[in-house]
Amino acid sequence: MQSDAESSNSSERARAWWVIGAGKGEILETCLAESDAQQAGHLVTVESLYSGISRGTESLVFHGRVPKTEHSRMRAPFQAGDFPWPVKYGYANVGRVLDGPAELLGKTVFCLYPHQDHYRVPAAAVTLLPEGLPPERAILAANMETAVNGLWDGAPAVGDRIAVVGLGVVGLLVAWLASRIPGTRVTAIDTNPDRRAVAESLGLTFSSGPAPDDHDLVIHASGHPSGLETALGLAGQEATIVEMSWYGDQPVSAPLGAAFHPRRLTLKSSQVGGLSPARVPRWNYEKRLALALTLLRDDTLDALITGECRFEELPKAMPRILIDGRDTLCHRIVY
Repeated sequence: MQSDAESSNSSERARAWWVIGAGKGEILETCLAESDAQQAGHLVTVESLYSGISRGTESLVFHGRVPKTEHSRMRAPFQAGDFPWPVKYGYANVGRVLDGPAELLGKTVFCLYPHQDHYRVPAAAVTLLPEGLPPERAILAANMETAVNGLWDGAPAVGDRIAVVGLGVVGLLVAWLASRIPGTRVTAIDTNPDRRAVAESLGLTFSSGPAPDDHDLVIHASGHPSGLETALGLAGQEATIVEMSWYGDQPVSAPLGAAFHPRRLTLKSSQVGGLSPARVPRWNYEKRLALALTLLRDDTLDALITGECRFEELPKAMPRILIDGRDTLCHRIVY
């Protein structure tokens, strides 16, 4: 297989992870051409140090479950190829700048780039890591952005009773952030009892069973339709349920009978690709990413990285991570 980039006359080469079929992937040579940067302007060449696997979205991509209607909207910023495959996909890369503007040379940066050993992008596409944030943890930046955006959409207040259903990386980050709002009562809920240890390491109250139905705000992030039913049942009168799961092409039945109308519940979607409308006058994507990186400086968040492998091991490791890795949170790739 040969990507568009590989057809370039450039002699500079890199190695990248490509999904080439349903549940199949390979590390392939790709061209490190200036066309990869996708736009004019100052460029930086980055040597990857780490990247992170976003299990929810990357599992849908790996199995070819991105709906045709979403092929355009679901494109990652530096994706190559088209859905369903072959496609180079990913958006959690931390690396060191090898070439570019003097103020960036040698600096460690985050970029929404796929799994590739080195790459060239516009300088504006990389964000310097703040002081105090280890590069090993910075791979969580995209997940933290999603969590921040979800809470902006939910607009929790001081003293709110908040439930978070689904304790993957995003759900745990949402619950952790919400618990830092003064006076909140946050319950972190997952059917997997093994999530208790990591939830409690973040200072959260964990539950795998029934919880009160008096919540002011419920966040659903499990990715399973049954979790949405649980979330609706936890909401109190006039409460808001924020749906952060993305189901791909999976049909979802929402139980909108019973108490949904008498309690005047609000079911609201949240998607990181769009800033919360209330924030748009004052925030942009660059500011949101910078905030996410700053919030990651807390050492307790290392608990969200539950495994790692070498980049060269991806062809064998990716199926295990995405198919069998029920207990995996964020998996780190080391270059």
